[in-house]
Amino acid sequence: MTRQRAGGGEDGRRAATRLRLYGAAVEVIAEDGYAAATVEAIAERAGVAKGTVFYNFGSKEGLFTALLEHGIRQLADTMTRAAQGQESPLGALDAVIMAQLRFFEEYAAFARVLLTEMWRTAWQETVATLRREVLGVYADVLRRAVAEGVVRADLDVETAATALFGMVLTTSIERRALHPARPIERLHATLVDLVHGRVADPLLSE
Repeated sequence: MTRQRAGGGEDGRRAATRLRLYGAAVEVIAEDGYAAATVEAIAERAGVAKGTVFYNFGSKEGLFTALLEHGIRQLADTMTRAAQGQESPLGALDAVIMAQLRFFEEYAAFARVLLTEMWRTAWQETVATLRREVLGVYADVLRRAVAEGVVRADLDVETAATALFGMVLTTSIERRALHPARPIERLHATLVDLVHGRVADPLLSE
């Protein structure tokens, strides 16, 4: 999770260190699980002293919380940019699905962490952020589609947004683990066919 670049000076150096720790932490936690991951292992992976973790985040829990928030913010920004400028709501939906797929292709360890770790009770505030910022992108696109009569008027937008996010997340992980040679465009085409078939207003196809 190191896409963002840090600036110069002391603040820039600290930001760069935090990015290194995010990258190390997400890899270690994806491999070992949150409970088994240690500050020592994360610091060693990042190439810094153990005390650097505590100086920047206070604890392993603080580091993990900051990591989740950082990754969620990047994902939400990526999906939002994808939706912008699309002429039709279904075009925006297709673009958002592809953006999520490509993000998890680039940050596969973060996808695994989201799936396995963040739904625990301790991270409920972070889950709320995910719902607001990431699932909110899907919900906004679906509300636009309902308003324009492209999808059926009785669609449960919030549930549909959750289902879409989860579907893309799990299929991304499965592809990476079991079918790495399968083109991401093929996966996207299959997901889009499924989504259009389930949410489109049947009156539009008559």
